[in-house]
Formats: sequence, C-alpha cells, structure tokens
Amino acid sequence: MSQSLVHVVVAIGLALCSLIGLAPEAHAQAQAAAPATPAAATAQYRLALGDTIRVTVFQVPDLSLETRINEAGAISYPLLGSVSLAGLTVTEAEQRIARGLRDGNFVKQPQVSITLTQARGNQVSVLGQVGRPGRYPLETGEVRLTDMLATAGGISQGGSDIVVVMGTRNGQPYRAEVDLPSVFGSTGRRGADVVLQNNDVIWVERVPTIYLYGEVQRPGALRLERNMTVMQALASAGGLTQRGTLRGLRVSRREADGRTREVEPQMTDVLRPDDVVFVRESVF
Repeated sequence: MSQSLVHVVVAIGLALCSLIGLAPEAHAQAQAAAPATPAAATAQYRLALGDTIRVTVFQVPDLSLETRINEAGAISYPLLGSVSLAGLTVTEAEQRIARGLRDGNFVKQPQVSITLTQARGNQVSVLGQVGRPGRYPLETGEVRLTDMLATAGGISQGGSDIVVVMGTRNGQPYRAEVDLPSVFGSTGRRGADVVLQNNDVIWVERVPTIYLYGEVQRPGALRLERNMTVMQALASAGGLTQRGTLRGLRVSRREADGRTREVEPQMTDVLRPDDVVFVRESVF
C-alpha cells in the first residue's frame, strides 16, 4: 500500500471516529438549541389511556413510530412487544423504553425521546357560564385553572367570578372555591390558581342576582356585585321614581332554613344573593 493511500485511510478513520464521538454531543446541542417541543413542555405529564405519542430513538429510525396507548395502558413497540406506559410521566416512559432496548442488547446506548402528539386520556370538564363548555385535555403536567378557563373561552357574561373545582386528590374527594379577582389582584395570589388533575370538574355558577321592584327607575333582576349595598343597588337601578320613597323600604330574604323573612335595611347594609328589594310609593 502506497504511503499516500495509507494517509487517506487514516484520515477517513479519524473522521469516522470524530463523527461517532461527537454525535451524541451534537445531538444534545441541537436539542438544546431547538425551540421547546411538546415533549419538553410535558415532561411531568402522566400518560393515560387514549393518548397518542411519537417515539423516536436517536440514529435508529427503524425504532421510531407514532402510536396510541391502548385500553390496557400499553403500546406495542418493535423488539419489546407490549410496553406499559399509562401512569408514567413522559420522562419515565422514555427511560422504560430505553431500559428495555439496552437490557435486551438491541441498542447499546439508546437515546429515546417521546412527544405527546394528542392528549385524550387526561381531561377535565368545564361547565356552566363559560364561552365553550365541554371536556378539554390536560396537555402538560401543570395546567392551572385560569389556563383552562381561557381555553374554554373565558367566563361568559353573567358568570360568577368565584369558580368551583371538584375532583379527587390522594384518593379523597376534593372541592375548592377559587376567587378569581384574588388570583389576578395586586397581591398576585398565584398559589390560589389550582393545578388541575385528570377528571376534575370546573363549575362556573351564574352570577348572584337580586331583584328590585316598586318605585325604581329600572325594576327587575340586577347583578349582585361584590359587597353591594342597598344604596348601590338602588343607584344601579337608576334610583327612585318621583313617587318613590325610602321610608318603609323592605328586603325579602330567604334564610338557610328555607323560610322567607322581611327586613328593614339600612342604606349601607350589604345585600345577599336572591334578595328582593321593594320600594314603596310615597303617600304625599
């Protein structure tokens, strides 16, 4: 073999060794430089029945596939057969497949990546006074109440700003009332913004209402604002008519036992949901 040919062979060998040594590092650098993918955003998401995932193994294209987690909580994967993934985080699922490929001597150092392409297993129900009621998937591991309300079109006109979240936590029934103004207020109580879990139900009640009739400009139902007083309610209804009087003003109120009683309120008293305010006609 001529000396020049030896030099060419050595150069090719060095190039191949360099490529082999740098490939994992280059792959890692490319992943770091690439925009965030759904897999990165769903690292803590727990896979569930019906979810569709894309599995890729670096430099082994024959082991890449897109599949759905079946009713048994597993997928059928090349060389490994049935692999149970339901209940695992995306990271744990990647590790399980990588371990199977490595322990079976199929791939020496497998680099497995899983991307959640369609979340159908983990869902929550959004009901009541929202723009688009329905069931919505939890596509990441930390979807908060306000995020889901935005996905459902927000609270519709006439919806309450106190939202109820019901579900289970640690096997026990769970119920939380979230005061949305406190979440978005100046104090920024982000901790009050509930992190949702599978099968949670979000209920947005119709806003509390009071009723005014008698000698007011605009009798009828009125939205009960937070801490609304009698004076504020009368002002919202346009005030009294020329024949109206504040003397003998009455509020009919239903108590917790179901009975209705009449009270003579002060103008600064705070009204309750379903109160009925009656303004009498002046006798003069």
